[in-house]
Amino acid sequence: MTAAPTESREAAVSIISGAASGIGRAAAVRLAARGDRVVIGTFAGDPHDAGETLRQVEAIGGSGVVVDLDVSSTRSVDAFVAEAVRAFGRVDHVIANAGILRRAPFETMTDEQWDEVLQVDLHGVMRLARSASPHLGRGGSVVAISSIAGGVYGWQEHVHYATAKAGVIGLVRSLAVEYGPRGVRANAIIPGLIETPQSLDAVNSLGADGLRDAGSYIPWGRVGKPEEVASVIGFLTSSDADYVSGQAITVDGALTVAMRD
Repeated sequence: MTAAPTESREAAVSIISGAASGIGRAAAVRLAARGDRVVIGTFAGDPHDAGETLRQVEAIGGSGVVVDLDVSSTRSVDAFVAEAVRAFGRVDHVIANAGILRRAPFETMTDEQWDEVLQVDLHGVMRLARSASPHLGRGGSVVAISSIAGGVYGWQEHVHYATAKAGVIGLVRSLAVEYGPRGVRANAIIPGLIETPQSLDAVNSLGADGLRDAGSYIPWGRVGKPEEVASVIGFLTSSDADYVSGQAITVDGALTVAMRD
């Protein structure tokens, strides 16, 4: 298939996994605001409403579609990308955001628990980038969401998650080298503590109390907002980032560079 060039009068198309809430929803709205047509990937088991993401996109005059997506399934990913091309004729930017978080002590972690997280948080990124790859032309990009867990720190009882998120960084670095001659960029974002439905889950993550307490040791004085990560996604998928590739950009209010008292 001949890749369509991104630089044209036709609006770019951005496909986003895990776009029913959190960073994915904020990214969809941010990219639609600049004129991208957005494909909102949503998992059938997600309790959040992808329709609300689309309503927010349309409220600002944007254009988008909601498409079912299970990043743990190659068939589902291929169908998702095919639907994006059918709906809008092209794919320019890939935002691999879908992820799950499960607390599990390492010594009792089963193969099934390990595989469940890796299949979504790492292999899902690979599947989405691989399926979209033939459609990406010069000026196109892949942005994958990593985490400070794995990307910077270790995290007890989350070894599988941290492993996946560390792997995301290696994946985009290698994609950047392979894509370079085509003029396609690949980068990762390492969010710090961001208030999302995932981080608000007290069973598997910090929960509301933990996030509130985090403000006392984050230099910025608070946890981040999904929109602040989405702004960096906007930059990395724009022509302003034309020579930025193979990077992992941390968005954390200086959390990971601060010496604790």
